[in-house]
Amino acid sequence: MQVSDNARTVLERRYLKKQDGQVVETPEEMIQRVSANLAAVEKSYVPEKEEEVRAQFEKIMQNLEFVPNSPTLMNAGRDLQQLAACFVLPVEDSMESIFQTLKDTALIQKSGGGTGFSFSRLRPNSDRVRSTGGVASGPVSFLKCYNAATEAVKQGGTRRGANMGILRVDHPDILEFIQCKADNTEITNFNISVAITEEFMQAAEADETYPLVNPRSGETVEVLSAREVFGKIVEMAWKNGEPGIVFLDRINKANPTPHIGEIEATNPCGEQPLLPNESCNLGSLNLARFTVRDGNQWDLDWDHLAEVIDISVRFLDNVVDANSYPVKAIETMTKGNRKIGLGVMGFADLLIRLGLAYNSDEGVDFGRQVMEFIHSRAVAASQKLAEERGPFPHHPGSSWDKRGIAIRNATVTTIAPTGTISIIAGASSGVEPLFALAFTRNVMDDDKLLDVNPLFEEIMRERGLYSQELMERVAERGSIQGMDDIPEDLQKLFVTAHDISPEWHIRMQAAFQQFTDNAVSKTVNFPAKATQDDIRTVYELAYRLGCKGVTVYRSGSREGEVLTVGTKKKGQKAGSQPDHTVKHSPRKRPRVTRGQTERVKTGCGTLYVTINEDDKGICEIFTTIGKAGGCAAAFSEATARLMSLSLRSGVEPAQISRQMRGIRCPHPMWQDGKLTLSCPDAIANVIDRYIAERSAQPPLPFENGTAPSNPGPSPETIEAAPASEGWMGNTACPDCGGSRIKHEDGCDVCLDCGFSRCG
Repeated sequence: MQVSDNARTVLERRYLKKQDGQVVETPEEMIQRVSANLAAVEKSYVPEKEEEVRAQFEKIMQNLEFVPNSPTLMNAGRDLQQLAACFVLPVEDSMESIFQTLKDTALIQKSGGGTGFSFSRLRPNSDRVRSTGGVASGPVSFLKCYNAATEAVKQGGTRRGANMGILRVDHPDILEFIQCKADNTEITNFNISVAITEEFMQAAEADETYPLVNPRSGETVEVLSAREVFGKIVEMAWKNGEPGIVFLDRINKANPTPHIGEIEATNPCGEQPLLPNESCNLGSLNLARFTVRDGNQWDLDWDHLAEVIDISVRFLDNVVDANSYPVKAIETMTKGNRKIGLGVMGFADLLIRLGLAYNSDEGVDFGRQVMEFIHSRAVAASQKLAEERGPFPHHPGSSWDKRGIAIRNATVTTIAPTGTISIIAGASSGVEPLFALAFTRNVMDDDKLLDVNPLFEEIMRERGLYSQELMERVAERGSIQGMDDIPEDLQKLFVTAHDISPEWHIRMQAAFQQFTDNAVSKTVNFPAKATQDDIRTVYELAYRLGCKGVTVYRSGSREGEVLTVGTKKKGQKAGSQPDHTVKHSPRKRPRVTRGQTERVKTGCGTLYVTINEDDKGICEIFTTIGKAGGCAAAFSEATARLMSLSLRSGVEPAQISRQMRGIRCPHPMWQDGKLTLSCPDAIANVIDRYIAERSAQPPLPFENGTAPSNPGPSPETIEAAPASEGWMGNTACPDCGGSRIKHEDGCDVCLDCGFSRCG
């Protein structure tokens, strides 16, 4: 299995089996585990095929031609056995339903799935509650409740909770919903989208009003200007990328089983519309692996692609049977429809190999051609499975039934974001353009590691243009546009997400949507200088071209606000000092100390806390988080320095612990059955444990006031080099400390370690 060092790092951190914190599985063994587990499903259909199918599954994954969604790689053949990535749960207008769904959500997120909800059935804020005589708190309040619950759940130890919250545009609380994420520090575990109706879009186009309807009573409670509401959506999307929009009527027009239910919501990244209590499993073809060379020309190997599509559809259908469902109602609905989502990654790599510009008519037409081929072949493969195994149980009365087509799966294609699995496959993400052509990482002692896109490096070398100095300049810029020493044809070919105008992003999304059963996950990137009118134009274009939804991101719009530490007392002049001050002179740190280091999991990553003693007791604390770099590491180091200063100034360790304990951050973490609320809380717990352990042991064997040194782990500093607007400013990965964080499909993804967080 030929994977990069970066891919192995991602696999070891998030996918491979671990025992007592140590990796005990190779990538090859992971593939064997997954293949054997899913091929075993054949015993229920054609047992003699099991070994043949296992070999086929193993081959397409070993060759990185097909990679399933993360839960399948993580959980297949293991105790958890939860293999689906996408879930939608119902939220009915009752406390029983709201909190039953919250319980089911916790079970799903614990097992590695992402959840989507429509809050449109909930009565609006201040509406009456007959049973208590009180008033309702409205959808946004329960959205916040769900967000808080997700904070306490860590998905299977490898994936963080991710949610999609949707509200219909005609709900009375729509304006509150549109603005509920105005503060980037709130509702951080949710992406939000407004469900847009045809009636609303027509009213907005004609500058007319539309009704807001109380879902409890069905009564119109207010009318609003559709154009003004649309403007509010655009304004908030311009500010921080949310809310996105989904065209709900269009989604339901493509619903293959309207007789079973109406689609109200999608999964967290918006590409998988689902019925309430339905799940779906996804997998992606790595298009970059299907190229063949004939002399100086490259082409797509259509025959081999067809073979792998057939195997992939069988693989995903087997997942439906092999899956262990966290909730019985989800199993019933999922097995009734047997939806699968076969998609792609490496599309941008494929275009470059074939010499087609992403932002060109030829590139868009080729994307449409590829997806039409994938869809038609996947439908044929599903029909063949129906002959062998029978059509999906809800087939009678479905749109397939009305067309006279017996098929195994109600849907077969989805274009998902492939943030982490594309790192494993060494491919560009989904149908997105390249994110960067080159970047540099600063490691220990300021050594620089230059990382260049393999295709870019290959073609630059073939053309005799490659040099270290040139690649370093590309890494600084993040783009080659406007560089005089790079030929114009290469500048047209090697475009990044921020080199491409928003209109081309939408045109490519629409081309793939035309032949995708479900939806296409795609982020339309805007430069920081983009206006609200620019975003409005893209939303309207997405509607006209037949997209099912759209997500935008304006560069820099989610960077953190300036942090203000401390407050000024009323009436106190700036810079004034208290009336009484007490000066402390900390004792000098000895040349040698002795102590121990403890590793703790936190929501910001793995924290190493070192406590050292001298002959007078605890004298210093060191902390290292991830690979250092970024705000989490900076604040952690600063906290440790101040604690060390306090300790040598005579402050009791227990007093310091008391001040640190209980401090909360947005991402608490469970470890060994205990909840760590933040990095300061983790440090307090380590101090408490150290004090308890030392009190039960004899004094440390100091000689002449010294002891063997224990400086703790050495940090490795990583910082982002590209100047491209695509990177998330100074944001550092909370897990590894790396700064190659990109925002895509409502999620932040670290390209160094695979960490992802939606919302």
